[in-house]
Amino acid sequence: MTGYKAAMFGAAFLIGGVAAGPSAAHAQSFENYRCADGTQFIVGFYPYDSRAHLQVDGRAVTLKKRLAVSGARYSGSGVTLAITRAGTTIRHVKRRVTACEPT
Repeated sequence: MTGYKAAMFGAAFLIGGVAAGPSAAHAQSFENYRCADGTQFIVGFYPYDSRAHLQVDGRAVTLKKRLAVSGARYSGSGVTLAITRAGTTIRHVKRRVTACEPT
């Protein structure tokens, strides 16, 4: 390969690698939950974002991370999600706090 062709191939390879970006499989984590009161939701976390992204009651909600004594707590738009060693709970739309399990 001549110097020109090698340089063009290298540039094309570099541009292709940058355009592809990080693998989507490693970019986020999602978990499905089912709660004692029948609520079901999906929560997603992204490594570059401190917020929790939920799909609950047919709507998307983004929850801001809040100060927690133990574990993690997220809230916003009338929804509060708490994740601790003892388990996961959610409170939303004027409902009581309910325990949830991953499905």
